Amino acid sequence: MRKNKFQEIYQEISAQIQEGVIKANTQLPSEHDLADQYETSRETVRKALNLLSQNGFIQKIRGRGSIVLETNKFSFPVSGLVSFQELSDSMGKNSVTTVHEFGLIEPDEFLQQQLQTEPEELTWKVIRSRQLDGETIILDKDYFLKKYVPKLTKEIAEQSIYAYLENELGLKISFAKKEIVVVDCTAEDKKLLDLDDFKHIVVVKNYVYLEDASLFQYTESRHRLDRFRFVDFARRGR
Repeated sequence: MRKNKFQEIYQEISAQIQEGVIKANTQLPSEHDLADQYETSRETVRKALNLLSQNGFIQKIRGRGSIVLETNKFSFPVSGLVSFQELSDSMGKNSVTTVHEFGLIEPDEFLQQQLQTEPEELTWKVIRSRQLDGETIILDKDYFLKKYVPKLTKEIAEQSIYAYLENELGLKISFAKKEIVVVDCTAEDKKLLDLDDFKHIVVVKNYVYLEDASLFQYTESRHRLDRFRFVDFARRGR
């Protein structure tokens, strides 16, 4: 069966993006120019562009047209409990962690709900941005209950907190409940991340438990949406 014209345009452009013929961060020709190039209507071109957008090849930005996205996305395991340092090491990527906020706080009402704790329960607050291959694309907001993590330093936070918790404190980190949402970028996101005109961000919320099922950590890991794909492995039960 013959493909629709918009599907043919989609396949040709997506193949050129994947092969590097059309480079990431470049702008596609206008709908009018593409319609002339492919000898078709602007409506057909618009359908092809919508399909490219839906499948993560382009981002339509008001005033700039259709911008080609980086298709070499980092794979982020959904079901695993992997630290950023472990993830970047496994990918062989150059990474830089910057600590923006560090210290002990008394949790506000929101954090009390997330950590299931009382207002006077001291909590470590660690805000860190993560740079991969020269772009700052992750903002981690970590909160640890002090009764489980009695000591923490900014120097440790600049490296791997999980390595310290497991190797130095001997904590047995067991499992996490995760929630993934897409939300509007905040002023903090815009200040600390290289957002490249994106208006939304992927937030992975983690509620992390120790071996005895004690909740000791709440994390919001905020990812630039064009640079990550969230992967899992599922097996059908019998």
